[in-house]
Amino acid sequence: MDTARRAFIAGIGATAALGATGSLAHPATLPERFLPQLVNTYRTDWLAGDIHVTPDDFFLYFMLDRGLAIRYGVGVGRANLYEAGTFTVQRKAEWPRWRPTDAMIRREPGRYARFADGVPGGPENPLGARALYLYDADGHDTYLRIHGTNAPATIGTAVSNGCARLTNEHVIDLYPRVEIGAQVFLYPKVNTV
Repeated sequence: MDTARRAFIAGIGATAALGATGSLAHPATLPERFLPQLVNTYRTDWLAGDIHVTPDDFFLYFMLDRGLAIRYGVGVGRANLYEAGTFTVQRKAEWPRWRPTDAMIRREPGRYARFADGVPGGPENPLGARALYLYDADGHDTYLRIHGTNAPATIGTAVSNGCARLTNEHVIDLYPRVEIGAQVFLYPKVNTV
């Protein structure tokens, strides 16, 4: 068994054990296709350590060696809020604090204005258990995140304000694998839902 496969199995085993303890709120039963899986992408141009999000399939690929990847199910941004592009992970946080962006508050004040001062990290926080902060080529925070969610039923849907979300258990598995400086590729949506 190669190193990548052993690391994957050990990591998923730890995640499964965590979920079984009930230590995270919001357990969910996901379709099997959205559970973390070791897959062969057959992509030699996708480099180890990078992340690729294919929004119409609702998959996030964390690349290993030789085209192998850990594939996670994700929820993505609504059609008019999803932003394709190439980004860099410049910050990571465990149980991050969350504040809706000014644009979110303007778009839906009834929903978001009450959170204008922010929400402390914890199981009820919309960013969930972990967050990866995506920056553009000029080093500016894009306010796009790859994060956990306290609404696991949204995995496999396009409902967010632009970010990619995983279940809390899955983002906890992904988080230590991703290094600061990792490249993130958010591919364009073809489907308009």
